[in-house]
Amino acid sequence: MDKVIAVIRALPLPARRPMTFGRGAAIVSWPHPQAKIGTSSWVCDHSAPWQKGPVENTNRRARRWLPRDRDIGQLSDHDIREICDRLNATPRKCLGWKTPAEVFRAKMLEKRP
Repeated sequence: MDKVIAVIRALPLPARRPMTFGRGAAIVSWPHPQAKIGTSSWVCDHSAPWQKGPVENTNRRARRWLPRDRDIGQLSDHDIREICDRLNATPRKCLGWKTPAEVFRAKMLEKRP
């Protein structure tokens, strides 16, 4: 959770969105982001997978580089960053064939009232 918090802390304030956790091992740490950096966090209801749809979709995409039998504890921060960069550089139909990085950058550059 400390690594997640470090990544979020580096983002501009408008990019710090609430996080939703499933009911797995991460549930133990769900209050930490709000306490440490002010980012709200929630836990999905039991038997309500639709509450974490984007997470499941991202997990499916990440399996291209992280098969289930791979021990992610053995990956370096550099390896994880490479996978994140690949995910964020892949055009998505739901984004009008833009990449998540392009959409994020445009949102951060929008003028706010």
